[in-house]
Amino acid sequence: MPEFLRWQIGSATVTRVVELESESIGSYILPEATPEELLQIPWLRPFQTSDGKPIMSFHSLVIEADESVIVVDTCIGNDKPRNYPRWNRMQTSFLADFAEAGFARETVDAVVCTHMHVDHVGWSTMRRDEKFVPTFGRARYLYARDEWRHWRGVEEPEEGPIIEDSVQPIFDAGLADLVDSNHQVSESVRLTPTPGHTPGHVSVEISSRGERGVITGDIFHHPCQIARADWCATADLSQTEALATRRQFLENVADTPTLVIGTHFSAVTAGRIARDGATFRLDY
Repeated sequence: MPEFLRWQIGSATVTRVVELESESIGSYILPEATPEELLQIPWLRPFQTSDGKPIMSFHSLVIEADESVIVVDTCIGNDKPRNYPRWNRMQTSFLADFAEAGFARETVDAVVCTHMHVDHVGWSTMRRDEKFVPTFGRARYLYARDEWRHWRGVEEPEEGPIIEDSVQPIFDAGLADLVDSNHQVSESVRLTPTPGHTPGHVSVEISSRGERGVITGDIFHHPCQIARADWCATADLSQTEALATRRQFLENVADTPTLVIGTHFSAVTAGRIARDGATFRLDY
């Protein structure tokens, strides 16, 4: 039975629904995060294999707040033609697990994609007969305007026809809303611009009853970047801007009660960032 982690932020609840975990892609995304380096950081143990390989999680985060159900990021998806072999026409139990976690697709009010990379938009659509249709047929899908502007200028991402099968059908169905990068989704939930990984990348802030949480998106791909902010991802469109965003984020939330929920963090997935000498750590 899947493990569904849940966190309470004031009156809001956040639930993690995992599509898959991987020990193989972390070293490709973060080439500096070698086992030798990671094993020197003791607090990283839950986020790596016994021999030091970084573990990455691919999951959606479901926010229940203000009488709304909001899905943040929709993973990779089934049946999609992808150039990365493990993700090509993948078959997982994600939708069954989503239901097992207590959510019905038709009760989702909004879908937020922090950006339009392959592993953040996949379950926005699902295969029905010979085409891809919106998975959450009642929801409004929120995309940062700057993000959409960027991807409209890309013929086809190297991973495969991502926009064609996972984003364009949302527009064709009339369910897409282009919003500002600081858009207020509901009373307790808003977007905040965190560019660098992609031009219109956003994170998601939750503020309720004096408590605060942040769903990071790909500011971080692995908790090791909290300790080593200078380790940039190969997938960052602008490593310089991504690094500046990551450092600013760490400075802003360190030693505060803010709950940081990592979009690719495995194991405990969430914690609070604390200063750790000249760098930072995740307390969980």
